[in-house]
This record gives sequence, structure tokens and C-alpha cells, in this order.
Amino acid sequence: MKSFDWVRSLKEQRPLIAPSLLAADFARLADEVRRVEDAGAKVLHVDVMDGHFVPNISIGVPVVASLRKVTKLPLDVHLMISDPARYAQPFIDAGADTLLFHIEAVPQPEALLESIRSKGAAPGLVLNPGTPVEAVLPYLDLCDLVLTMSVQPGFGGQAFKGEVLDKVRVLAKAVRGDTILSIDGGIGPDTVAAAAAAGIDLFVAGTAVFGADNYTERMNRLRDLARQQY
Repeated sequence: MKSFDWVRSLKEQRPLIAPSLLAADFARLADEVRRVEDAGAKVLHVDVMDGHFVPNISIGVPVVASLRKVTKLPLDVHLMISDPARYAQPFIDAGADTLLFHIEAVPQPEALLESIRSKGAAPGLVLNPGTPVEAVLPYLDLCDLVLTMSVQPGFGGQAFKGEVLDKVRVLAKAVRGDTILSIDGGIGPDTVAAAAAAGIDLFVAGTAVFGADNYTERMNRLRDLARQQY
């Protein structure tokens, strides 16, 4: 199994800072997308929450469809929902380029990973801070991306859980060379270097980007700190 060509090309551009649109100003979402594009973003992260798998509700299919109209960047769609198989096709139809779902929601993920790939989107697994890395190891060959949560999912602005980097180190040795390793939660100037040293390629950053006065300066700073670890 190989990753999609565009995924392999994206990985070659690491370190990748993926602004998390959950932290953007939703009243000016198209403008926020343009600002992070101008700041050098190569991918946008979209958090989908259902109020069931996580205790919050966020972006749905219509917002992803609207985002697709205003950007050509890959949309990295993270499904924090209880029934990702039910909604995979609608999100792909809306323009999702990647579709990531939680091993905690789908403990036997082979069929869904294969289905997502067959529909033209890059499939990936996500694991929560308390989930052993062994839960995803049997399925790595089916993943174009693997996302390690470094906070408990559901809310932005949480503190980084450094202990998850032990799992990242295991994953970095176990994944295919063309698989993107991502991390999400508490990523900022104080944490990005340690995550890069552990093997992360793509850093989801919400408040660290959208809370900055200058998006370009902040994203350049995060990239520089990560690049020094490669």
C-alpha cells in the first residue's frame, strides 16, 4: 500500500503547520483562510465534533463545502464523531481531502479505511492521549496519515500532554515512509520542537496561529523551531 501522490508530496514539504480552523474567527472564515494561505499554510485542519463522541459540537458538512469553494489547499478533516462510517461519503463529497477518524470509535477500522481510500480521500487514524499505541499498529499500512492527540479532544486551548511523544516515537519507527505523522493539541512555540524531534511531520495549531497578531511570523517561527529538529 502506498499513500496518494499528493500526500507523499506534502510530506516532502515538512515541517507542515496546519492551522486548525476551529480557532479561527467564524464570522470571517474566508478571510481567515486567505490569511493563513498568505502565511504559507500548505494544509488546513478541520475539526468535526458531534456532541456525542466529544462533549462539543463544531463544523459540519455545509461548512466543509463552503471552505472547498474558497481554497485549493488540502482539507484535513478530523472526525471526532461516534459514527464516522455514516458521514464519510458526505464529507468526501463536500471536499475533504483527508478523512481521519478515531480508533476509539471504530476499533476494527480496516473496512472504513479501505472505503475512504476507494472514494478518493486519504484515510487516517487518530488516537487519544490515553489510548495505547498498540491499538493502531495493526492498521498502519492502510493509513496515509496517523494523528496523535496531545490533548483530550473536544475543546481548543488545552495544555500539551508531553507523555504522548512516547507513542509518536513508536509510530515513527512503525509507519511507512510515505505516511504523514500528525499531532494535535497544545502545539505552539514551547512544544513544537519536542514533537518534531519525536518524528512529527504535521503540526495542527489552532490558538497558536489564530491567536497571534501576525500569522506569518508565528507560522514561520513554528516551522523554524520544528525544522531544527530534523
